[in-house]
Amino acid sequence: MLKYLIEKEFKQFKRNKFLPRLVLFMPCVMLLVLPWAANQEVTNINLSVVDNDKSILSQQIIQKVESSKYFNFVDYSSGYEQAMEVIRSGSADIIMEIPHNFEQSLVKEQVGKILISANTVNGTKGSIGSSYLSAIINSSIEMVSDKSRVVDIRELNKFNPRMDYKVFMVPAIMVMLLTLICGFLPALNIVGEKETGTIEQINVTPISKFVFVIAKLIPYWIIGYIILTLCFCIAYLVYGLVPIGSLLTIYLSATVYVLAISGFGLVISNYSGTMQQAMFVIFFFMLIFILLSGLFTPVGSMPEWAQLITTINPLKYFIQIMRQVYLKGSSMLEILPQVGALMIFAIVSNVWAVISYSKRN
Repeated sequence: MLKYLIEKEFKQFKRNKFLPRLVLFMPCVMLLVLPWAANQEVTNINLSVVDNDKSILSQQIIQKVESSKYFNFVDYSSGYEQAMEVIRSGSADIIMEIPHNFEQSLVKEQVGKILISANTVNGTKGSIGSSYLSAIINSSIEMVSDKSRVVDIRELNKFNPRMDYKVFMVPAIMVMLLTLICGFLPALNIVGEKETGTIEQINVTPISKFVFVIAKLIPYWIIGYIILTLCFCIAYLVYGLVPIGSLLTIYLSATVYVLAISGFGLVISNYSGTMQQAMFVIFFFMLIFILLSGLFTPVGSMPEWAQLITTINPLKYFIQIMRQVYLKGSSMLEILPQVGALMIFAIVSNVWAVISYSKRN
């Protein structure tokens, strides 16, 4: 009986003109657009310069800043107040003011002061832009400073050598796709059956509720694995990104995650009477899950109360697994705590789904 129900679901999926296109279109758009758009690297910082010194060193500093990929040189003001007007108009983000006798003071007294004044309405852009500018200025000043004391500092970037933010984002976007396809699409499908009344026709047949629900979920699980494989291909072809760890580890942990998130989707479908209700509830939980998953902001940077909430967020655990296996090559043993948390979530959500479904019947 299960075989025929799954066959029916695939036929229904194929007949639907919207769903197959959505399932194929969504991963392509999300993986090709989001890693470029959802990028926390700060570039194109508009800079206004006030050079009161007009020395060789001040010109070298300005040239080095101009040649940086982070800054756009938009204004050369004669005074600080004039530069502030440019900031107020929104044309510039940061002012770099070099004072009179800067080079002379630096050479003779080994002390030089430069004012960096940033528009911090956008705090991230202001603070990161100031840091970039400070680093460039310091490297320029080192050329004329006392070189008798040299500290050889070498940087080694592990797992993401180019510090490319897209590499950090791609595995997490795969988790979002799997959540939408395996967790929330089947929930909407079941609620759709309620609205059209076809679920009542199934209920009067000898088919058990368990078989009915499993038949609804299995096609989306299969589609989810196909989409995950498609994501691997896109990640390789577009970003040159291949998992350092085992693909088997990813698929096994994905199986646990799919069970967890599809069980949660079933709970939503059990408590929703209409598609509209289900979509609002899904939107509500998706927003919370994404913001508290560590997708954009590290969980460790969140307040303690927010970190406490993330302990019941399955997205957080699977994003950690994907990043660890994909970028660091972690083994199943190393991701065991996250897999264990997902197993607990899978058991709780599926038991809850069964209990809540039974109450309604």
